[in-house]
Amino acid sequence: MVSGFVTCGPNEALVVSGCCYGKPLLVPGGRVFVWPIVQQVQKISLNTMTLQVESPTVYTSQGVPISVTGIAQVKIQGQNEEMLSTACEQFLGKDESEIHNIALVTLEGHQRAIMGSMTVEEIYKDRKKFSKQVFEVASSDLVNMGITVVSYTLKDIRDEEGYLKALGMARTAEVKRDARIGEAEARKDSQIREAKAEEQRMASRFLNDADIAKAQRDFELKKAAYDVEVQTKKAEAEMAYELQAAKTKQRIMEEQMQVKVVERGQEIAVQEQEMLRRKCELDSTVRRPADAEKYRLEKIAEANKLRLVMEAEAESEAIRIRGEAEAFAIDAKAKAEANQMAKKAAAFNEYGNAAMVEMMLDTLPKIAAEVAAPLSQAKKITMVQSGSGAIGAEKITEEVFNIVTRVPELVKSLTGVDIAKSVHAA
Repeated sequence: MVSGFVTCGPNEALVVSGCCYGKPLLVPGGRVFVWPIVQQVQKISLNTMTLQVESPTVYTSQGVPISVTGIAQVKIQGQNEEMLSTACEQFLGKDESEIHNIALVTLEGHQRAIMGSMTVEEIYKDRKKFSKQVFEVASSDLVNMGITVVSYTLKDIRDEEGYLKALGMARTAEVKRDARIGEAEARKDSQIREAKAEEQRMASRFLNDADIAKAQRDFELKKAAYDVEVQTKKAEAEMAYELQAAKTKQRIMEEQMQVKVVERGQEIAVQEQEMLRRKCELDSTVRRPADAEKYRLEKIAEANKLRLVMEAEAESEAIRIRGEAEAFAIDAKAKAEANQMAKKAAAFNEYGNAAMVEMMLDTLPKIAAEVAAPLSQAKKITMVQSGSGAIGAEKITEEVFNIVTRVPELVKSLTGVDIAKSVHAA
Protein backbone atom coordinates (compact mmCIF):
# COMPACT_ATOMS: atom_id res chain seq x y z
CA MET A 1 0.00 0.00 0.00
CA VAL A 2 1.28 3.38 -0.95
CA SER A 3 1.47 5.85 1.88
CA GLY A 4 1.57 9.63 1.85
CA PHE A 5 0.14 11.89 -0.83
CA VAL A 6 -1.47 10.33 -3.92
CA THR A 7 -2.15 12.44 -7.05
CA CYS A 8 -4.12 11.96 -10.27
CA GLY A 9 -4.54 13.84 -13.53
CA PRO A 10 -7.59 15.86 -14.67
CA ASN A 11 -8.90 12.80 -16.55
CA GLU A 12 -9.00 10.66 -13.41
CA ALA A 13 -10.62 10.57 -10.02
CA LEU A 14 -9.28 9.21 -6.70
CA VAL A 15 -11.52 7.10 -4.49
CA VAL A 16 -10.32 6.88 -0.89
CA SER A 17 -12.05 4.49 1.49
CA GLY A 18 -11.33 3.05 4.95
CA CYS A 19 -10.71 4.61 8.28
CA CYS A 20 -12.02 8.10 8.93
CA TYR A 21 -14.51 7.95 6.04
CA GLY A 22 -18.11 6.88 6.47
CA LYS A 23 -18.34 6.78 2.64
CA PRO A 24 -15.58 6.90 0.05
CA LEU A 25 -13.82 10.19 -0.56
CA LEU A 26 -13.97 11.23 -4.21
CA VAL A 27 -11.20 13.50 -5.50
CA PRO A 28 -11.45 14.27 -9.26
CA GLY A 29 -8.14 15.49 -10.71
CA GLY A 30 -6.15 16.37 -7.61
CA ARG A 31 -4.26 14.88 -4.67
CA VAL A 32 -5.08 13.37 -1.29
CA PHE A 33 -3.14 12.06 1.73
CA VAL A 34 -3.64 8.32 2.32
CA TRP A 35 -2.82 6.47 5.48
CA PRO A 36 -1.30 3.13 4.83
CA ILE A 37 -3.06 -0.02 5.94
CA VAL A 38 -6.10 1.80 7.34
CA GLN A 39 -7.05 3.51 4.11
CA GLN A 40 -7.29 2.35 0.48
CA VAL A 41 -7.09 4.51 -2.65
CA GLN A 42 -8.35 3.58 -6.17
CA LYS A 43 -8.54 5.44 -9.50
CA ILE A 44 -11.36 5.65 -12.01
CA SER A 45 -10.96 7.06 -15.58
CA LEU A 46 -12.87 10.17 -16.59
CA ASN A 47 -11.82 9.98 -20.28
CA THR A 48 -14.39 10.59 -23.03
CA MET A 49 -15.16 7.38 -24.88
CA THR A 50 -16.18 7.30 -28.55
CA LEU A 51 -18.69 4.59 -29.34
CA GLN A 52 -19.62 3.39 -32.83
CA VAL A 53 -23.12 2.05 -32.34
CA GLU A 54 -23.98 -0.56 -35.00
CA SER A 55 -27.58 -1.73 -35.46
CA PRO A 56 -27.66 -4.16 -38.43
CA THR A 57 -30.93 -5.31 -40.02
CA VAL A 58 -33.47 -3.67 -37.77
CA TYR A 59 -37.11 -3.64 -38.93
CA THR A 60 -38.71 -0.24 -38.85
CA SER A 61 -42.36 0.48 -38.09
CA GLN A 62 -43.13 -0.27 -41.76
CA GLY A 63 -41.35 -3.64 -41.59
CA VAL A 64 -38.47 -2.49 -43.80
CA PRO A 65 -35.09 -3.87 -42.65
CA ILE A 66 -32.33 -1.25 -42.50
CA SER A 67 -28.93 -0.90 -40.85
CA VAL A 68 -27.89 2.18 -38.92
CA THR A 69 -24.52 3.33 -37.61
CA GLY A 70 -24.34 6.02 -34.95
CA ILE A 71 -21.43 7.78 -33.26
CA ALA A 72 -21.72 8.63 -29.55
CA GLN A 73 -19.41 10.40 -27.11
CA VAL A 74 -19.82 9.31 -23.46
CA LYS A 75 -17.87 9.80 -20.25
CA ILE A 76 -18.12 9.39 -16.46
CA GLN A 77 -19.16 12.73 -15.05
CA GLY A 78 -16.51 13.78 -12.50
CA GLN A 79 -17.94 17.18 -11.64
CA ASN A 80 -21.16 15.75 -10.21
CA GLU A 81 -20.35 13.99 -6.94
CA GLU A 82 -23.57 11.95 -6.98
CA MET A 83 -23.00 10.71 -10.54
CA LEU A 84 -19.33 10.06 -9.79
CA SER A 85 -20.35 8.04 -6.73
CA THR A 86 -22.82 6.05 -8.82
CA ALA A 87 -20.15 5.39 -11.47
CA CYS A 88 -17.76 4.19 -8.77
CA GLU A 89 -20.40 1.78 -7.53
CA GLN A 90 -20.91 0.47 -11.08
CA PHE A 91 -17.44 0.50 -12.60
CA LEU A 92 -14.76 0.87 -9.91
CA GLY A 93 -12.18 -1.82 -10.39
CA LYS A 94 -13.09 -2.30 -14.11
CA ASP A 95 -10.85 -1.18 -16.91
CA GLU A 96 -11.96 1.36 -19.57
CA SER A 97 -12.77 -1.30 -22.19
CA GLU A 98 -15.36 -2.90 -19.94
CA ILE A 99 -17.02 0.48 -19.30
CA HIS A 100 -16.88 1.07 -23.07
CA ASN A 101 -18.70 -2.18 -23.82
CA ILE A 102 -21.42 -1.55 -21.18
CA ALA A 103 -22.18 1.91 -22.59
CA LEU A 104 -22.06 0.60 -26.19
CA VAL A 105 -24.54 -2.21 -25.53
CA THR A 106 -26.88 0.20 -23.77
CA LEU A 107 -26.78 2.74 -26.64
CA GLU A 108 -27.20 0.02 -29.29
CA GLY A 109 -30.32 -1.26 -27.57
CA HIS A 110 -31.90 2.18 -27.39
CA GLN A 111 -30.91 2.86 -30.99
CA ARG A 112 -32.66 -0.33 -32.18
CA ALA A 113 -35.72 0.56 -30.13
CA ILE A 114 -35.98 4.02 -31.70
CA MET A 115 -35.47 2.54 -35.20
CA GLY A 116 -38.37 0.17 -34.64
CA SER A 117 -40.69 3.05 -33.72
CA MET A 118 -39.96 5.20 -36.79
CA THR A 119 -40.34 4.83 -40.54
CA VAL A 120 -37.48 4.72 -43.00
CA GLU A 121 -38.49 8.08 -44.40
CA GLU A 122 -38.46 9.66 -40.93
CA ILE A 123 -35.01 8.26 -40.12
CA TYR A 124 -33.63 9.12 -43.56
CA LYS A 125 -35.15 12.55 -44.00
CA ASP A 126 -35.14 13.77 -40.38
CA ARG A 127 -31.83 12.56 -38.96
CA LYS A 128 -31.83 15.30 -36.37
CA LYS A 129 -35.07 14.02 -34.87
CA PHE A 130 -33.76 10.44 -34.77
CA SER A 131 -30.50 11.51 -33.13
CA LYS A 132 -32.37 13.58 -30.57
CA GLN A 133 -34.62 10.70 -29.57
CA VAL A 134 -31.70 8.24 -29.21
CA PHE A 135 -29.77 10.86 -27.22
CA GLU A 136 -32.63 11.52 -24.82
CA VAL A 137 -33.57 7.86 -24.23
CA ALA A 138 -29.97 6.67 -23.85
CA SER A 139 -29.08 9.58 -21.55
CA SER A 140 -31.91 8.73 -19.14
CA ASP A 141 -30.52 5.20 -18.71
CA LEU A 142 -26.78 5.93 -18.73
CA VAL A 143 -27.13 8.70 -16.20
CA ASN A 144 -28.27 6.08 -13.73
CA MET A 145 -24.85 4.49 -14.23
CA GLY A 146 -23.03 7.77 -13.69
CA ILE A 147 -22.29 8.09 -17.41
CA THR A 148 -23.14 11.24 -19.40
CA VAL A 149 -23.87 11.13 -23.14
CA VAL A 150 -21.90 14.06 -24.49
CA SER A 151 -23.21 13.75 -28.07
CA TYR A 152 -24.85 11.39 -30.50
CA THR A 153 -24.88 11.62 -34.31
CA LEU A 154 -26.41 9.35 -36.93
CA LYS A 155 -23.52 8.39 -39.18
CA ASP A 156 -24.98 6.09 -41.81
CA ILE A 157 -28.18 4.38 -42.97
CA ARG A 158 -28.09 1.30 -45.19
CA ASP A 159 -30.48 -1.31 -46.49
CA GLU A 160 -30.05 -4.47 -48.54
CA GLU A 161 -33.48 -4.33 -50.20
CA GLY A 162 -32.92 -1.19 -52.28
CA TYR A 163 -35.57 0.77 -50.39
CA LEU A 164 -33.36 3.79 -49.83
CA LYS A 165 -32.19 3.64 -53.41
CA ALA A 166 -35.81 3.68 -54.56
CA LEU A 167 -36.45 6.68 -52.30
CA GLY A 168 -33.42 8.35 -53.77
CA MET A 169 -34.56 7.58 -57.28
CA ALA A 170 -38.01 8.92 -56.51
CA ARG A 171 -36.52 12.01 -54.96
CA THR A 172 -34.11 12.32 -57.86
CA ALA A 173 -37.04 12.04 -60.25
CA GLU A 174 -38.89 14.68 -58.25
CA VAL A 175 -35.86 16.92 -58.27
CA LYS A 176 -35.41 16.42 -62.00
CA ARG A 177 -39.10 17.01 -62.52
CA ASP A 178 -38.96 20.14 -60.39
CA ALA A 179 -35.84 21.19 -62.27
CA ARG A 180 -37.58 20.71 -65.60
CA ILE A 181 -40.64 22.53 -64.29
CA GLY A 182 -38.43 25.27 -62.91
CA GLU A 183 -36.56 25.49 -66.20
CA ALA A 184 -39.83 25.61 -68.11
CA GLU A 185 -41.19 28.25 -65.74
CA ALA A 186 -37.93 30.17 -66.06
CA ARG A 187 -38.19 30.01 -69.86
CA LYS A 188 -41.83 31.02 -69.58
CA ASP A 189 -40.96 33.92 -67.28
CA SER A 190 -38.10 34.88 -69.56
CA GLN A 191 -40.37 34.79 -72.59
CA ILE A 192 -43.02 36.73 -70.69
CA ARG A 193 -40.46 39.32 -69.65
CA GLU A 194 -39.15 39.46 -73.21
CA ALA A 195 -42.69 39.85 -74.49
CA LYS A 196 -43.37 42.57 -71.93
CA ALA A 197 -40.12 44.27 -72.82
CA GLU A 198 -41.01 44.03 -76.51
CA GLU A 199 -44.49 45.31 -75.72
CA GLN A 200 -43.01 48.22 -73.79
CA ARG A 201 -40.57 48.87 -76.61
CA MET A 202 -43.34 48.83 -79.20
CA ALA A 203 -45.51 50.96 -76.92
CA SER A 204 -42.64 53.44 -76.57
CA ARG A 205 -42.11 53.34 -80.31
CA PHE A 206 -45.81 53.85 -81.01
CA LEU A 207 -45.91 56.62 -78.43
CA ASN A 208 -42.89 58.24 -80.05
CA ASP A 209 -44.46 57.83 -83.50
CA ALA A 210 -47.68 59.28 -82.10
CA ASP A 211 -45.77 62.25 -80.67
CA ILE A 212 -44.03 62.74 -83.99
CA ALA A 213 -47.33 62.47 -85.84
CA LYS A 214 -48.90 64.87 -83.36
CA ALA A 215 -46.04 67.33 -83.78
CA GLN A 216 -46.31 66.93 -87.56
CA ARG A 217 -50.06 67.45 -87.33
CA ASP A 218 -49.60 70.57 -85.18
CA PHE A 219 -47.02 71.84 -87.63
CA GLU A 220 -49.32 71.18 -90.57
CA LEU A 221 -52.24 72.80 -88.74
CA LYS A 222 -50.19 75.86 -87.88
CA LYS A 223 -48.77 76.01 -91.38
CA ALA A 224 -52.27 75.62 -92.80
CA ALA A 225 -53.46 78.36 -90.46
CA TYR A 226 -50.61 80.61 -91.58
CA ASP A 227 -51.30 79.75 -95.21
CA VAL A 228 -54.98 80.48 -94.69
CA GLU A 229 -54.09 83.81 -93.10
CA VAL A 230 -51.71 84.69 -95.94
CA GLN A 231 -54.17 83.59 -98.60
CA THR A 232 -56.94 85.45 -96.80
CA LYS A 233 -54.95 88.66 -96.73
CA LYS A 234 -53.98 88.17 -100.35
CA ALA A 235 -57.58 87.48 -101.31
CA GLU A 236 -58.73 90.52 -99.38
CA ALA A 237 -56.14 92.64 -101.20
CA GLU A 238 -56.83 91.21 -104.65
CA MET A 239 -60.55 90.34 -104.67
CA ALA A 240 -62.44 91.98 -101.84
CA TYR A 241 -65.78 91.09 -103.33
CA GLU A 242 -64.99 87.33 -103.30
CA LEU A 243 -64.12 87.52 -99.62
CA GLN A 244 -67.36 89.37 -99.01
CA ALA A 245 -69.24 86.66 -100.91
CA ALA A 246 -67.57 83.95 -98.78
CA LYS A 247 -68.52 85.80 -95.62
CA THR A 248 -72.08 86.12 -96.91
CA LYS A 249 -72.21 82.37 -97.62
CA GLN A 250 -70.83 81.66 -94.15
CA ARG A 251 -73.53 83.82 -92.58
CA ILE A 252 -76.12 82.02 -94.68
CA MET A 253 -74.83 78.64 -93.48
CA GLU A 254 -74.94 79.84 -89.88
CA GLU A 255 -78.50 80.99 -90.39
CA GLN A 256 -79.30 77.60 -91.92
CA MET A 257 -77.91 75.84 -88.86
CA GLN A 258 -79.93 78.11 -86.62
CA VAL A 259 -83.02 77.38 -88.71
CA LYS A 260 -82.35 73.62 -88.34
CA VAL A 261 -82.07 73.98 -84.57
CA VAL A 262 -85.31 75.90 -84.51
CA GLU A 263 -86.88 73.25 -86.73
CA ARG A 264 -85.96 70.45 -84.29
CA GLY A 265 -87.45 72.43 -81.42
CA GLN A 266 -90.70 73.08 -83.29
CA GLU A 267 -91.48 69.59 -84.58
CA ILE A 268 -94.50 69.42 -82.27
CA ALA A 269 -95.87 72.74 -83.60
CA VAL A 270 -99.03 72.92 -85.67
CA GLN A 271 -99.23 72.84 -89.43
CA GLU A 272 -98.93 76.59 -89.67
CA GLN A 273 -95.60 76.45 -87.89
CA GLU A 274 -94.56 73.65 -90.23
CA MET A 275 -95.53 75.77 -93.25
CA LEU A 276 -93.68 78.73 -91.78
CA ARG A 277 -90.64 76.51 -91.21
CA ARG A 278 -90.75 75.30 -94.82
CA LYS A 279 -91.11 78.88 -96.02
CA CYS A 280 -88.11 79.93 -93.93
CA GLU A 281 -86.18 76.89 -95.16
CA LEU A 282 -87.03 77.75 -98.78
CA ASP A 283 -86.07 81.36 -98.16
CA SER A 284 -82.77 80.34 -96.55
CA THR A 285 -81.79 77.64 -99.05
CA VAL A 286 -82.98 79.20 -102.36
CA ARG A 287 -83.57 82.91 -102.30
CA ARG A 288 -80.73 84.02 -100.12
CA PRO A 289 -78.10 81.94 -101.94
CA ALA A 290 -79.57 83.19 -105.22
CA ASP A 291 -79.41 86.78 -103.95
CA ALA A 292 -75.89 86.21 -102.76
CA GLU A 293 -74.89 84.71 -106.10
CA LYS A 294 -76.65 87.56 -107.90
CA TYR A 295 -74.84 90.04 -105.70
CA ARG A 296 -71.51 88.34 -106.42
CA LEU A 297 -72.18 88.31 -110.20
CA GLU A 298 -73.24 91.95 -110.09
CA LYS A 299 -70.08 92.87 -108.27
CA ILE A 300 -68.02 90.89 -110.78
CA ALA A 301 -69.85 92.60 -113.68
CA GLU A 302 -69.32 96.01 -112.07
CA ALA A 303 -65.66 95.26 -111.59
CA ASN A 304 -65.29 94.07 -115.21
CA LYS A 305 -67.19 97.11 -116.42
CA LEU A 306 -65.02 99.42 -114.36
CA ARG A 307 -61.93 97.63 -115.64
CA LEU A 308 -63.08 97.99 -119.27
CA VAL A 309 -63.95 101.66 -118.78
CA MET A 310 -60.60 102.34 -117.19
CA GLU A 311 -58.82 100.43 -119.95
CA ALA A 312 -60.79 102.34 -122.60
CA GLU A 313 -60.03 105.65 -120.91
CA ALA A 314 -56.40 104.70 -120.59
CA GLU A 315 -56.27 103.65 -124.23
CA SER A 316 -58.07 106.83 -125.31
CA GLU A 317 -55.69 108.90 -123.24
CA ALA A 318 -52.76 107.05 -124.76
CA ILE A 319 -54.15 107.58 -128.27
CA ARG A 320 -54.66 111.25 -127.51
CA ILE A 321 -51.18 111.65 -126.14
CA ARG A 322 -49.71 109.65 -129.02
CA GLY A 323 -51.72 111.79 -131.52
CA GLU A 324 -50.55 114.98 -129.86
CA ALA A 325 -46.99 113.72 -129.95
CA GLU A 326 -47.27 112.72 -133.61
CA ALA A 327 -48.91 116.03 -134.42
CA PHE A 328 -46.17 117.86 -132.56
CA ALA A 329 -43.55 115.78 -134.37
CA ILE A 330 -45.21 116.41 -137.75
CA ASP A 331 -45.49 120.09 -136.97
CA ALA A 332 -41.87 120.23 -135.88
CA LYS A 333 -40.80 118.23 -138.94
CA ALA A 334 -42.85 120.46 -141.24
CA LYS A 335 -41.44 123.54 -139.62
CA ALA A 336 -37.95 122.13 -139.93
CA GLU A 337 -38.49 121.18 -143.58
CA ALA A 338 -40.06 124.57 -144.31
CA ASN A 339 -37.18 126.27 -142.57
CA GLN A 340 -34.79 124.09 -144.58
CA MET A 341 -36.62 124.83 -147.81
CA ALA A 342 -36.59 128.52 -146.99
CA LYS A 343 -32.91 128.34 -146.37
CA LYS A 344 -32.42 126.38 -149.59
CA ALA A 345 -34.52 128.91 -151.48
CA ALA A 346 -32.52 131.74 -149.99
CA ALA A 347 -29.35 129.94 -150.93
CA PHE A 348 -30.62 129.35 -154.42
CA ASN A 349 -31.59 132.99 -154.79
CA GLU A 350 -28.23 134.05 -153.46
CA TYR A 351 -26.06 131.75 -155.54
CA GLY A 352 -28.34 131.15 -158.48
CA ASN A 353 -27.04 128.77 -161.12
CA ALA A 354 -24.01 127.84 -159.02
CA ALA A 355 -26.27 126.33 -156.43
CA MET A 356 -28.15 124.36 -159.03
CA VAL A 357 -24.88 123.05 -160.46
CA GLU A 358 -23.78 121.98 -156.97
CA MET A 359 -27.11 120.26 -156.37
CA MET A 360 -26.90 118.55 -159.73
CA LEU A 361 -23.41 117.28 -158.97
CA ASP A 362 -24.57 115.96 -155.57
CA THR A 363 -27.63 114.24 -157.00
CA LEU A 364 -26.16 112.54 -160.10
CA PRO A 365 -24.09 109.97 -158.13
CA LYS A 366 -27.16 109.01 -156.12
CA ILE A 367 -29.18 108.58 -159.34
CA ALA A 368 -26.40 106.45 -160.81
CA ALA A 369 -26.32 104.32 -157.64
CA GLU A 370 -30.08 103.82 -157.75
CA VAL A 371 -29.92 102.85 -161.44
CA ALA A 372 -27.09 100.39 -160.85
CA ALA A 373 -28.68 98.89 -157.69
CA PRO A 374 -30.96 96.41 -159.57
CA LEU A 375 -28.00 95.30 -161.66
CA SER A 376 -25.99 94.51 -158.49
CA GLN A 377 -28.77 92.13 -157.28
CA ALA A 378 -28.79 90.13 -160.54
CA LYS A 379 -27.04 86.74 -160.30
CA LYS A 380 -26.50 86.41 -164.04
CA ILE A 381 -26.64 88.92 -167.00
CA THR A 382 -26.68 87.77 -170.62
CA MET A 383 -25.71 90.42 -173.20
CA VAL A 384 -26.05 90.08 -177.00
CA GLN A 385 -23.53 91.92 -179.31
CA SER A 386 -24.70 93.00 -182.73
CA GLY A 387 -21.14 93.31 -184.10
CA SER A 388 -19.95 96.79 -183.13
CA GLY A 389 -19.59 98.91 -179.98
CA ALA A 390 -18.48 98.09 -176.41
CA ILE A 391 -19.03 94.74 -174.75
CA GLY A 392 -18.99 93.30 -171.23
CA ALA A 393 -18.69 95.59 -168.20
CA GLU A 394 -18.00 98.54 -170.44
CA LYS A 395 -21.35 98.03 -172.12
CA ILE A 396 -23.16 97.96 -168.77
CA THR A 397 -21.38 101.14 -167.63
CA GLU A 398 -22.32 102.81 -170.90
CA GLU A 399 -25.97 101.91 -170.39
CA VAL A 400 -25.95 103.35 -166.85
CA PHE A 401 -24.27 106.52 -168.12
CA ASN A 402 -26.87 106.94 -170.89
CA ILE A 403 -29.66 106.70 -168.31
CA VAL A 404 -28.03 109.34 -166.11
CA THR A 405 -27.57 111.76 -169.11
CA ARG A 406 -31.32 111.61 -169.77
CA VAL A 407 -32.12 112.94 -166.25
CA PRO A 408 -31.99 116.69 -167.29
CA GLU A 409 -34.38 116.01 -170.14
CA LEU A 410 -36.75 114.21 -167.75
CA VAL A 411 -36.60 117.10 -165.26
CA LYS A 412 -37.22 119.59 -168.03
CA SER A 413 -40.23 117.63 -169.34
CA LEU A 414 -41.69 117.38 -165.82
CA THR A 415 -40.87 120.80 -164.35
CA GLY A 416 -39.97 122.98 -167.35
CA VAL A 417 -36.58 123.77 -165.81
CA ASP A 418 -33.70 123.33 -168.21
CA ILE A 419 -30.91 122.08 -165.95
CA ALA A 420 -28.37 121.84 -168.82
CA LYS A 421 -28.97 125.43 -169.77
CA SER A 422 -28.57 126.57 -166.21
CA VAL A 423 -25.32 124.70 -165.84
CA HIS A 424 -23.93 126.21 -169.12
CA ALA A 425 -25.00 129.67 -167.99
CA ALA A 426 -23.15 129.17 -164.68
